Amino acid sequence: MPMREDCKHFQSRTYDSGETARFCVLDLAPEAPWRCPDDCPAYEKRLADVGWTHGSLVSPAIEDEPDVPAAEVAELLDDAEDVVNAVGPEIADEVERKQERATLPWWRRVMPRRR
Repeated sequence: MPMREDCKHFQSRTYDSGETARFCVLDLAPEAPWRCPDDCPAYEKRLADVGWTHGSLVSPAIEDEPDVPAAEVAELLDDAEDVVNAVGPEIADEVERKQERATLPWWRRVMPRRR
């Protein structure tokens, strides 16, 4: 079954480069962005946009699924997720340090504290 774009747990993001990420916010679609599990226990029909007409801002069509066995796709996507999760705390710390530094008076940012 393809990704259920009508599920309330489905989200997509389109970046400036034109690349679109499609995923399940509950992380229950191991083969995202191509398909959801056949009998997903968390599927809930999205009700907020019932009857709406979508304009040109709708995400572009999903690219073709690669001709790779499903087990290999799931493993590759798991490996990619592990890489992102491994650097996540480091990036969060860096952002926090920059935010803390931004709150300092200008003279403390320009001249480091001497001991």
